[in-house]
Amino acid sequence: MIPEPSISIRLADQDDINTIGFLAQQIWPPTYGEILKAEQLQYMLNLIYSPASLRQQMRDQQFLILEEDDEPIGFASWSSAADPSVYKLHKLYVLTGRQGKGLGKTILDFITGDIVLQGARTLHVNVNRHNKAKQFYEKMGFSVIREEDIDIGNNYFMNDYVMELPL
Repeated sequence: MIPEPSISIRLADQDDINTIGFLAQQIWPPTYGEILKAEQLQYMLNLIYSPASLRQQMRDQQFLILEEDDEPIGFASWSSAADPSVYKLHKLYVLTGRQGKGLGKTILDFITGDIVLQGARTLHVNVNRHNKAKQFYEKMGFSVIREEDIDIGNNYFMNDYVMELPL
């Protein structure tokens, strides 16, 4: 009999920067490869997941690592917004081969449990308008509240839906 894998979530810190960057390098190409040109994909990975960028993000965002049998298989980050009752989910990624098994929901439940204790009433997330993750978020109770085009430099834009989950 094969034992069930042990799933755990732990808060991440500076020591996890290389792990998060490595996971992003594994997850982003299959996630965004059909949505973004290769040059934009590489630009965004460098922009968002370089060690210096992750160090900066960790000053303002809480990160977590999802592990299966002590092997990192996903990560997420979130922070409060200007309004203390609104939080933003910045990242939620699980390795492609591990998706569809409830792990994204496990991460989301962990985060919403944490932020409700901090006084959150609403969680926002930006999702690329062509990303199938939109269906995941809708299944989790999010709805689209607006569209947003964010200039990220180098003549590239993130063309997103802003989605909201009432807590």
